[in-house]
Amino acid sequence: MPVFESLYAASMAAVRRLAPSLAGGSSKLGRGVRGRQTALTSLEAWAEDHRDPQRSLVWMHAPSVGEGLQARAVMEAVQARHPGRFQWVFTHFSPSAEPLARRMPVDWAGYLPWDVEGDATRALAAARPQVVAFTKTEVWPVLSRTAASWGVPTALVAATLPESSSRAGFPTRPVLRPSMERLDLVAAIAPDDGRRFRALGVRDDAVTVTGDPGIDSALTRAAAVDRDAPWLRPFLAAPRPTLVAGSTWPADEAVLVPALSRLRARTPALRVIVAPHEPDDAHLPPLVAALEREGWAPVPLSQVESGEVVDPDAVVVDRVGVLAALYSAGSWAYVGGGFHDAGLHSVLEPAAVAVPVVFGPAHANARAAGALLEAGGAVEVADVDGLVAALAAWIDDPSAAEAAGRAARGWIDGHRGAADRTAAALLRLLSPEAP
Repeated sequence: MPVFESLYAASMAAVRRLAPSLAGGSSKLGRGVRGRQTALTSLEAWAEDHRDPQRSLVWMHAPSVGEGLQARAVMEAVQARHPGRFQWVFTHFSPSAEPLARRMPVDWAGYLPWDVEGDATRALAAARPQVVAFTKTEVWPVLSRTAASWGVPTALVAATLPESSSRAGFPTRPVLRPSMERLDLVAAIAPDDGRRFRALGVRDDAVTVTGDPGIDSALTRAAAVDRDAPWLRPFLAAPRPTLVAGSTWPADEAVLVPALSRLRARTPALRVIVAPHEPDDAHLPPLVAALEREGWAPVPLSQVESGEVVDPDAVVVDRVGVLAALYSAGSWAYVGGGFHDAGLHSVLEPAAVAVPVVFGPAHANARAAGALLEAGGAVEVADVDGLVAALAAWIDDPSAAEAAGRAARGWIDGHRGAADRTAAALLRLLSPEAP
């Protein structure tokens, strides 16, 4: 085993031994550790009773929600081509993906077991996959190595590698290089992503450019929006100039809240719907307090759904799973993450419902954001003044906002089909005679 991969494996084994001491509490760390502690036995129990030896199995892994939606689009494209041919296992890393995992069209879903040799071996022995497919950037070294030793192909779908990615530098690069060299398929979002993966060690013949299956996912969810849903109907029934701010963090809200208050002074009918990236007890009360200090009367979405509150001026979304639909209630959309180092969240959902988008400057990780800027469907802002100016321009000229929304949707429409192209590439790894 290469030196850096050996060091990684030893480190993960040490973390695995320390896991019981980290499993307490309701934090994301505690939830994630608890999920990994039970994932392997749950997978083995499912396999004992339900693994069909006459059907091939595809193991699809995604770190969190955005990647999970990309993975789902690919899975659905495979299933559309070959209904019933495959069984599916879906694993994730982040606790944020728990609700999505429960809705996945798969045979078993849960946390990725610990990336240590014993757990990886047991998981592969239980699932007996014909391919292990990772999503976007996250390839787990021990699982990758163990799969390769069993002759199981590994793939990376919706593969993207920004120029600034830490995976291209030390110490991550030498740890991941053996995993990159083992990959049998890299379905890259764009040609420059493919080039960077080759520089990390992926074989030339393993790289193909298929586009971003997240675009197909966003289109599917846009088409499925239920305008009579209780979390959406009240806003459509009482239309007002509305900003839907999705996946926000405190750094976003420090810009967003004062900007909105300045805009409301000139547009009293303004309404704001804010969906924090983590709608938990650590985030919601400070957000509500910040809005109240600026003179808003924020209410939780649950009270709007129940009918307790009618036509509020500010709504704080207190649960997950509804943001993609809520964007369709917006005149404009703000996408969070652009004011901190973790990077921008997905701009695809508002673009898919033809809503113009605004976001902060930290979007190098999000290829679609740059593409929307070039297409005229989005605006980048650097501070409160910039956000006020961008939204004021759309408020003062609704036709400009509508044109930006059409441009955003036009870019989406021009890039559909990636999920099916990725499915075709993935299917080439699966022998027709499998299992």
